[in-house]
Amino acid sequence: MCNSLAPASYRAPEDSDPRKEYPPAPEPLPVPVMDNHTHLDFRHGLIEVAVADALDAAEAVGVQGAIQVGCDLESSRFTVQAVDADPRLLGAVAIHPNDAPVYAGRGELESALAEIEELARHPRVRAIGETGLDFFRTHGEGLVHQRHSFRRHIDIAKRLGLTLQIHDRDAHDDVVQVLREEGAPERVVFHCFSGDEELARICNENGWYMSFAGTMTFKNAGGLRAALAIAEPERILVETDSPFLTPHPYRGRPNASYMVPYTVRSMAEVTGTELSELCSRLAANTVSAYGSWD
Repeated sequence: MCNSLAPASYRAPEDSDPRKEYPPAPEPLPVPVMDNHTHLDFRHGLIEVAVADALDAAEAVGVQGAIQVGCDLESSRFTVQAVDADPRLLGAVAIHPNDAPVYAGRGELESALAEIEELARHPRVRAIGETGLDFFRTHGEGLVHQRHSFRRHIDIAKRLGLTLQIHDRDAHDDVVQVLREEGAPERVVFHCFSGDEELARICNENGWYMSFAGTMTFKNAGGLRAALAIAEPERILVETDSPFLTPHPYRGRPNASYMVPYTVRSMAEVTGTELSELCSRLAANTVSAYGSWD
């Protein structure tokens, strides 16, 4: 068992199911970076970890800050509270594309979007997200509400001057089409980039950021690695999407921001970049995308 090697806050009881334990802490990065996308209010492991403890564990391995991301009203409210409580966090708020039809079915989508806009006015909320299109989990009439919600989030981001964090699952062409029709905000981030070389080229051409998660370390993710290899260095970011998408070799176990170094080291191998140089680039790109944490 690797339980004893995990940060103290993440250690589960010794008789716990190893498949639900947090992995061991990686070797610290030589230059600090930020986790571009995490859900600190979601629980996927056997234990709950306080926000401050989660950020302490991340900071100990060279992950000095994170973007806490909202997916519905509850988690977006949590995001505002979290960024108020810890200066190592910036925030993003939105209605997730798979939740948009749920709110619409209750006749609450417009009021939810209005609250998202108010929450987004907090000075440490720097992004509208995650929003976008998901053709994997939503189908039929739900896509009408999903597209409407995406367009409304784009409008909010543009009017408030915020970055747009995109959730794009099995919907690359349609996401790009909506961005072109609506006019993309100044800063766009494809969260958990899942495209191929073609989408990477489109992002390069438009100056859109590509945020890579633990998925790019998976054995079957050759297409993602090919996309990363041609992505402009000024346009790449790193994230966990924790507690999901734990990098290889711990796929299937719960994820956390302290595991960013596993993905960063894999990114360095794919891009042929010296690790310190890549870390410095990722940190600079993250500030360019969201502004300073100070």
